[in-house]
Amino acid sequence: MFLIFFSPKKAATAPRIPPTRLALHHFDVNYSLQLKDQWPSVRAGLLCEQKYGALLNNFSAVHHVAQELELLNATDFVSEAPKKVQPWQRGAAAEEAGRGESVSQEGSGEGRTVMQAETMTQAETSPPLRASITSNIKCYTFPRGDITRFRPARPDTLGLLDYYLMDAASLLPVLALNVQPDDFVLDLCAAPGGKTLALLQTGLCGHLAANDISISRTKRLYQILHSYIPREVRETVSVTSCDGRDWGQLEGGTFHKVLVDVPCTTDRHSVMEQDNNIFHKRRTKERQMLPMLQLQLLMAGILATKPGGEVVYSTCSISPLQNEYVIERAVEVAEAQYDIRIHVEDLSHFRTLFQDTFSFFSDCRMGELVLPHLTANFGPMYFCKLRRM
Repeated sequence: MFLIFFSPKKAATAPRIPPTRLALHHFDVNYSLQLKDQWPSVRAGLLCEQKYGALLNNFSAVHHVAQELELLNATDFVSEAPKKVQPWQRGAAAEEAGRGESVSQEGSGEGRTVMQAETMTQAETSPPLRASITSNIKCYTFPRGDITRFRPARPDTLGLLDYYLMDAASLLPVLALNVQPDDFVLDLCAAPGGKTLALLQTGLCGHLAANDISISRTKRLYQILHSYIPREVRETVSVTSCDGRDWGQLEGGTFHKVLVDVPCTTDRHSVMEQDNNIFHKRRTKERQMLPMLQLQLLMAGILATKPGGEVVYSTCSISPLQNEYVIERAVEVAEAQYDIRIHVEDLSHFRTLFQDTFSFFSDCRMGELVLPHLTANFGPMYFCKLRRM
């Protein structure tokens, strides 16, 4: 008599772990060390629906749109920020003046009055706070804790859409770039086009070069431009599909302002979407090489800038390896290999200006980082400004 034993079938391949789960595990391990007690709330924000802002299209008939949004209790966070800061500045000035008065008790009353007036004037016209806003950009957001959704954009009589829905934190790198009249501006990694559109809303670009290595993403950029921008303004924009790493060799020392919004781990997308997820097993090498790619793109942006020009580097990642470490390495490489001195600008005034709209990380060594938060679920968005000396 023969006994036949059947062994259970073994799976031909190991169970496939979704890339979203791999991403979340990676973030749990790394960001919990970086953010400490803040990580649970940031994690919850990443896993919940993202909050949007409505970037008004200045080339469309937007006056009635602004009124419509204000009736819904949305506000333009760009123009509202300085109004909220002024009382804070006056309070700080009064406190500083009080300290000055107590130190100078032996001085005359007239002298103390002059000192108080000077202190008040200095605080109220603090240059970083006064100069950091491009007032032509208008972006409406709902208040903290308000999860109202914006209606889809609508075309005006000329067919131009009235606003563009985007993560409002994505505007901060554009505001930090602080475009001036007739500046030659380069958006090195431009697609899908939200920041390019915002740059055009300033109405200040003498010429705008919008580049992206991906031809399919560049097509999306063309669609955005045609949907929002009239033909005569589109003619001031050149759209290319070059490898951004080569731009310094193609048009070195040409631009007044350069935006380098690099490919990154796109943290929110990575924990929410399976498609095009960089945490997919087959993209492991690509993900590991991201900081090198980011450094190469930032160096190309620096080389494309005129002496005295400015570069803003940005990512939608929390990772310091993709943020501060890239900045630090770029400063070293610029000096060692190209004899270019780079000054990292202080952007801490952005925290003061926009603290009512965004949740900022307070421990960035350089640059600023917006963290997702359930009551203000924008970001993540890291941005840092460099000046080529």
